[in-house]
Amino acid sequence: MFIHLGSDRMVALADVIAIINVDAPIAESVRDIIQLAIADKKICRICDKGQEKSLILTDENIYLSPISSVTIFKRCRSLYEEV
Repeated sequence: MFIHLGSDRMVALADVIAIINVDAPIAESVRDIIQLAIADKKICRICDKGQEKSLILTDENIYLSPISSVTIFKRCRSLYEEV
């Protein structure tokens, strides 16, 4: 199953590790992961700078999405409820 992250970008639901609200305080350990991803150029920006609402951490990349973390979470939950 795949989850839509915005702007025609989809990822496998099984690859999603975390969905983080960009506006909420982020733990230092998560910040470290983000900094490593930036250094390794593994950040995929799905929206223009300043329009990010959520950060989706996957096995391969980190996605910055214009869709809220709550909406993405609901999409994930609805996919699991279908099974």
